[in-house]
This record gives sequence, structure tokens and C-alpha cells, in this order.
Amino acid sequence: MKDNLVETLVGAAVLVIATLFIVYGYSVTEADSGEGYALNAQFDRVDGLTVGSDVRMSGIKVGTVTGLSLDPESYYAVAKFSISGDVELPDDSSAKITSEGLLGGNYVSLSPGGSEDMLAAGDEILYTQGSVDLIGLVSQALFSAGDEESAEGTSK
Repeated sequence: MKDNLVETLVGAAVLVIATLFIVYGYSVTEADSGEGYALNAQFDRVDGLTVGSDVRMSGIKVGTVTGLSLDPESYYAVAKFSISGDVELPDDSSAKITSEGLLGGNYVSLSPGGSEDMLAAGDEILYTQGSVDLIGLVSQALFSAGDEESAEGTSK
């Protein structure tokens, strides 16, 4: 009888802890925040950006990327994102894809403009800058350094 009581208490404790983890995870991911409005923007490249990536302004998370697609006419990448309802963006705001660091993921960084007209749900941010291809830049720097050395060697 005593063993059954201990097993029941341990089982109850496990269920309580599991429930706390689920509630915490739900609150941290902001899955319950249905309030806000949708915006989209076209980028030349969205390398490293995924559905669920952050949308930040001044380093503060204000939204989430909800979709990525390719515009068949312009061949630009279209990013759709949801912005918190308490954040109003001027219609001349800009968006750029920024990296959290060398090994970090990418996110959309918003910079507010100075216009008095605000973006509404479904509007498009017109001023954008796509992601930077870090590996391409490094290889370009290495190859250009190699070309300079070979040019110096031939001029002597």
C-alpha cells in the first residue's frame, strides 16, 4: 500500500512539472498571441530566414515571419510577417535581413521611417535589403588576396 502511494505521488509530480513546461513553452513562443497585423516585403535574397524567425525593431522582438515564397513575375523572395498590434510602422519604414552573428540565425530588422502615414494590415514594406552571403564574401576576399599576390609575383 505504501509503494502505491509513493508511485502515485511521483506520477502526480511528473504531471505537474510537465504541465509547467508546456505552459512556459507556450508563453515564451507567444503562440497564443493572435493579435497583430500582417505585412509583407520583397527581398533579393532571404538566405537563413525561416518561417518562425523573429522580426525585431531596435533589438526588441515585435513579430514573427509567417511565410516565405517566390514572386513568379519578379523572382524576388516575398516574406510575410505578423507584427504586434501595439506597434505602428510609418509607411516609409525599411526592412533588412540581419544575422545574429557568424553562427546565429537570421531575422528581419525593421527601421521606422518618418512619415505620418502608417502601414495597415496587408501592406508592403517597399524599402528592403536582403541577406548578405558571408561565405561568398569570405571566398571573394580570399580569391582577391590570392590574385594580388600572384600579380605582385609576376611584376618583380
